[in-house]
Amino acid sequence: MSGWLNTAGGHAEEDHDGEHHEHRSRWPLIAAIGAGMLYLGAGFFFVGPDLVPVLIPAGLAGVGMVGMLAGLFGWAYEAFLAPAAGHGTGGADLYTTTMILFLASDLSTFSAGFIYYAFVRAGAWEASHGLLTPLVFINTALLVASSFTIHYGHHALEAGDRKKFLGLLGATLVLGVVFLGGQVYEYYELLVVEGFSLTSGVLGSAFYGLTGLHGLHVALGVLLIAIAFGRSLRGEYGPGNDTAIRTTSLYWHFVDVVWIFLVVVLYVGASI
Repeated sequence: MSGWLNTAGGHAEEDHDGEHHEHRSRWPLIAAIGAGMLYLGAGFFFVGPDLVPVLIPAGLAGVGMVGMLAGLFGWAYEAFLAPAAGHGTGGADLYTTTMILFLASDLSTFSAGFIYYAFVRAGAWEASHGLLTPLVFINTALLVASSFTIHYGHHALEAGDRKKFLGLLGATLVLGVVFLGGQVYEYYELLVVEGFSLTSGVLGSAFYGLTGLHGLHVALGVLLIAIAFGRSLRGEYGPGNDTAIRTTSLYWHFVDVVWIFLVVVLYVGASI
């Protein structure tokens, strides 16, 4: 009796004895190990060359970066690009759980940045900078609106309303792109017009470190939404066949919540 061919991670398969097994993706583990090596290398770098030769942190960080990117790419391919991605319910719970675990680990990265900001605010603090501009409120409104559009778009997909789903998912994509454009314009104003850069004291390093990290997450989210939208136009998703949309929606909500917290802590905090 022939068995099922193995497809994307997280889908059930059948062996020659007729027994069913769950194929679990190895890519999240590879990404986690790579991220751990990257952070370990960064930690050794800050210890200083007197204790740890510079080649050790550089090597750890380099290998870790390659491993993390390879793991994320492999996982994204299985979840969003592979022929079976988003089809069936066999791997839905697995990919949802994996996304939640990934976001939990990602939260620790943002938390480290916020803790750094809290420590420098508690110490000797420099003069505040006017970061809270109308553009920040506009960008916040755009990102919050995009969280609603992707949420109700997913609900429309589950209800079988494909036209409404496509419209709301397309609106989410446009809002995400406009948000990125707004952040690029903000950087231009701060860097070129006001001369506020990464080297402008601890506030400059905290601001560009946190907003840059968040911007990279938004860019990745826009890419995932664009892929999902392209595949949706080909009719590849439907009720009970929405794993990729569900995980993308979780990721996008996470990006939205982090931005709101970032605005309150960093933008408002720097203006006080």
